[in-house]
Amino acid sequence: MKLVTFADGGSPRPGALLGESIVDLAAMAGRVAGLPAPEAVKGDMVALLDAGPAGMETAARLVAAAERDPAGALVPRARARLLAPLPTPRKIVCIGLNYRDHCEENNVPIPQSPVIFAKYATAVTGPGDPIVKPKLTEQLDYEAELAFVIGRAGRNIPESEAMGYVAGYTILHDVSARDIQFADGQWVRGKTFDTFAPMGPALVTPDEVPDPHNLGIRLDVNGEVLQNSNTRHLIFRIPFLISLLSRGFTWQPGDIVSTGTPAGVGAFRNPKVFLHPGDVVTITIDGVGTLSNPVVAEA
Repeated sequence: MKLVTFADGGSPRPGALLGESIVDLAAMAGRVAGLPAPEAVKGDMVALLDAGPAGMETAARLVAAAERDPAGALVPRARARLLAPLPTPRKIVCIGLNYRDHCEENNVPIPQSPVIFAKYATAVTGPGDPIVKPKLTEQLDYEAELAFVIGRAGRNIPESEAMGYVAGYTILHDVSARDIQFADGQWVRGKTFDTFAPMGPALVTPDEVPDPHNLGIRLDVNGEVLQNSNTRHLIFRIPFLISLLSRGFTWQPGDIVSTGTPAGVGAFRNPKVFLHPGDVVTITIDGVGTLSNPVVAEA
């Protein structure tokens, strides 16, 4: 499934992509009997994830029912507004320097342990929404990243069991104010201005992404490809990250982990390339989707 959060003249609610339409899961729930967790699709995406396997089964049954009988349950994608799949995630954990080629362009050694920082939920924005260039920065940079979403609570998770905690995958654009990031000496402020975490277009369930460690990942600005790599070049892979971080804090459904960016970022190009108002940044990850956002100046 490709689960989304969308708005269509009312409150945002969870749905699922079906061709050029969106299945309105809440509307469909009233037409299908015997669902294991019918209330799970009537809140937000975090509530759906909180319902665990019963919530995912409910969503899958509703999508199947809509395929058989679409009348009254489909919203045209052209009419709806897609939001970030998780507009208010519980945590956003980011991994820095997690591609070998990015370490090489950064002229730093391969890390022996993950570089970890956070973004805040106020940074999240959705497909097509603007990235706002703050007045405080002259070095607005791009970073294409594969993100995974936690679907089960857990702590001290063995690496061998870690993939069972993944609810799905999405794209997260780790927008960065490099001058602020480097001047601060730590990364949080320069990474988490409002709109610095565009996300989407969907939360793609693991059955549609059989190997998250072999996905093409590309970013272009105004049509010019600036990042072009593959997730097989990740240094620290998903099971390791889930297990390692679970020794320090409890994972909750709706937590997001952004796995790092490959080579090609603007700060380490010669000459440097930074984002400016009027630019359009597009990220594509094979099997996960395409996320595009314009850049605008802070009012």
